[in-house]
Amino acid sequence: MTREEALSLMHEYTESESLRRHMYCIEIAMRGYAKHYGEDEEAWGLTGLLHDLDYEKYPNEEHSATEGHPSFGVKLLRERGLPDTMCEAILGHATYCGVPRESLMAKALFAVDELGGFLVACALVRPGKLDDLQIKSVKKKLKDKAFAKGVNRDDILRGAEELGVPLEEHIQFMIDTLRPHQEQFGLRLG
Repeated sequence: MTREEALSLMHEYTESESLRRHMYCIEIAMRGYAKHYGEDEEAWGLTGLLHDLDYEKYPNEEHSATEGHPSFGVKLLRERGLPDTMCEAILGHATYCGVPRESLMAKALFAVDELGGFLVACALVRPGKLDDLQIKSVKKKLKDKAFAKGVNRDDILRGAEELGVPLEEHIQFMIDTLRPHQEQFGLRLG
């Protein structure tokens, strides 16, 4: 699947601009980690771009392992020829699917998903957006349960742990990776 095909599919299933921006953010983060680890940047990026493809239309509030998000999307993606490694990573980012995160790609997707959303939330309340966001500010916001309360802090901690990097290093890597691309996922300066 080309990026153009993935983008077209994502736009077909996702109308929410904020969800689209999240998916762009995670695509960028995944490309950054792929480059860091010497992996396939295109495959990792597409996995990030498509990971929430079905979230809007098939939200899965029941946390079914086989119905709704992300199972519906993965069935669709498999029909379109997406490789198993990418599909398994997408299933693995939802812990309720029970799919172990064995590949580095799956661990990275899980690690960047919640943290990416949290970093964007942190940047939105700063005049300099990601340009002046520091680790200490992020960690302070992580302790504030009222801030971005929909973000699962345990998943952020578990993601860094499964990836095998200290939380601080993971946060800094994400900030550095996302900073040059922040306008692509809705952070406008000024």
